[in-house]
Amino acid sequence: MNREIFRIAIPNIVSNITVPLMGIFSTAIAGRCGDSAATIGALAIGVSIFNFIYWNCSFIRMGTSGITAQAFGAKNFTTTTAMLVRAVGISAVLGVLMLLLQYPLGELSLRIMNGNQIVSDYFYARIWAVPAGIMLFGLNGWFTGMQNAVIPMVTSITINVLHVLLSLWFVFGFDMGIVGIAYASVVAQWSGMTLSVLLLVIFFRKHLRPVTLMQVVEMGALKEFFAVNGDIIIRTFCIVAVYTFFTAASARMESDIVLAVNTMLLQMFTLFSYMNDGFAYAAEALTGRFVGARDIHSLRLCIRRCVVWAVGTAVVCIAIYVGWWQDIIAMFVGEKSQLADILSVAGEYIGWVIAIPIAAALPFLMDGIMVGATLTRILRNSMVVSTVAYFAIYYSLHPFIGNNALWCAFTAYMALRGVAQYFMSDRLQMVYGKAAR
Repeated sequence: MNREIFRIAIPNIVSNITVPLMGIFSTAIAGRCGDSAATIGALAIGVSIFNFIYWNCSFIRMGTSGITAQAFGAKNFTTTTAMLVRAVGISAVLGVLMLLLQYPLGELSLRIMNGNQIVSDYFYARIWAVPAGIMLFGLNGWFTGMQNAVIPMVTSITINVLHVLLSLWFVFGFDMGIVGIAYASVVAQWSGMTLSVLLLVIFFRKHLRPVTLMQVVEMGALKEFFAVNGDIIIRTFCIVAVYTFFTAASARMESDIVLAVNTMLLQMFTLFSYMNDGFAYAAEALTGRFVGARDIHSLRLCIRRCVVWAVGTAVVCIAIYVGWWQDIIAMFVGEKSQLADILSVAGEYIGWVIAIPIAAALPFLMDGIMVGATLTRILRNSMVVSTVAYFAIYYSLHPFIGNNALWCAFTAYMALRGVAQYFMSDRLQMVYGKAAR
């Protein structure tokens, strides 16, 4: 079972780590284009717009993986093939809609984000990568459901390496500025999608079955697919609201140093989440597989082992934060003259970042279990309850403890997600019940 867990978790952790690395390289490249501060700021705004688009389309991946994993566990390859066609088809429709609506979407985003002409040029260049990016959500969700995390990892590494190399070529070879970074994303995303399709045909053609259009658009299957995705969309909206508010509330604090410290400490938490998400993906894929196979013994063993590894990862991260938090923050600070002030302020709040890995380890894992078991209504309801608690705690405590209220609310939000899912699923009996039918 440990081997099965790590077979899925490790490639996902590697894939996750490539994301911040690409962001670091892109920022470094943008910083060497003309007015570095203006260019980096424009890139940050442009990337935020596309992160918002992709984040709100990520339901395609989660909605696909659980249903596919259950069909794979039941060895129903006609259903897995229909799910593949359904996921890619819906992704393609969403991608085309984004292209058709690019002008109103772009103008609204630029107005909200106060984007300038550089951001506008970046947006209208990179928008052509969106269809490929959304279709990759569908493909990666299907691969996860089919118990394969290596193909998404290979695709992710390929996309990010291509993105960096092409960005260097377009920006410095053709003097295209950050528009070159946008076009590098277009070429990289479409290359990644092409590679995914090629690997799918090579490694999964024996699992593909002929399916008719009626099987793909069968009402029962579509109803289940959209019910699952509807729940995940609401969950995603809550996550976006929490993280967006965290940044906005930090910006309204008493000083720029508090905003900078909150941003850096949140990055430390994000690094932990990249690690722990690997085990959440493993729980997602294996839960779906064992539910589909009606193998309750393996399901119980899988969940117990995933809990051990998730908590173990949290303990390791806490040890790193306790021993080296000052060194980690120093890596983020370019202006060393401000380092002492930043470390002083960070010392007031570092306890929250040390506590959050324990508070968040099991909630992340529970997310994966609920997606794999397609108990997405529990996922949705727990997220709504946790989000309401987040805002209630912040507004109740902020007048008394200031920035600590934001971290207290965020920590409670993380912990409550896991607690709520545990009890809403009748202490996981609803998950085990699906495997016992």
